[in-house]
Amino acid sequence: MRARTAPAGWYDGQVAIVTGGGSGIGAALVRSLRTAGATVVVADLEPGADGVKLDVTDAAAVQELVDDVVREHGRLDLLFNNAGISLIGETQDLSLAQWNQIIDVNIRGVVHGVAAAYPVMLRQGGGHLVNTASMGGLMAAGLLTSYVMTKHAVVGLSLALRSEAAAHGVGVTAICPAAVETPILDKGEFGRVRGRDYFLKGQGIRRPLDPDVLAARTLAAVAAGEALVVEPVQSRVAWRLQRIAPGFTQRASVKFVAKQRQLAARRS
Repeated sequence: MRARTAPAGWYDGQVAIVTGGGSGIGAALVRSLRTAGATVVVADLEPGADGVKLDVTDAAAVQELVDDVVREHGRLDLLFNNAGISLIGETQDLSLAQWNQIIDVNIRGVVHGVAAAYPVMLRQGGGHLVNTASMGGLMAAGLLTSYVMTKHAVVGLSLALRSEAAAHGVGVTAICPAAVETPILDKGEFGRVRGRDYFLKGQGIRRPLDPDVLAARTLAAVAAGEALVVEPVQSRVAWRLQRIAPGFTQRASVKFVAKQRQLAARRS
């Protein structure tokens, strides 16, 4: 049974860093953590008045931020590797520079966070790493190929590291939501495919997931030591179906891509 809320007081006094904390899922995590009693450092390329400017592709900058937080607060209890980008369109239209960009942000950005924070958590005998992936890290659909690749990597990293970290009192959780109402729905488009069409119309989703609902669910999952946060419930059903009938879901994915191309053609 999945916990829906974190136990009262569980986050009191904990120290957290949230990358990509200036908007979207990251900003929702910041709000939820602060409401729950945590001290939160907001890190983002555009962090706002109370945040720290951070480019997660800069390993030295990520390390410096972690070191600064530990010096100031004496520990780091939670690192949310949340910063990420998407690229939506036909794979043959992706430039090598775009491939490198999404790998640098979505994979190396998480690796930089882990490399900086995990040793700290080992030394202090506890902590939790939370990596934002996606349903794209559990299932695959075309026209989002580079994003799906990177999010599969994040899920793999999280599950593998979790099995090592358990012996040291360190938790690892990956967040795997479907469409969330964030700016990413309207970014990363190239060619004729449109983000909102892809994530909503193409999948028959009436309304994206509220990021604050996802954040609350994530905090409950971290407190409970869960490996994956898969939301909403329809996503969990789809994920189970893929494991039971992969051939069916692959055929559905082919039809999904065809539908997206039809939507794109109507705009041309």
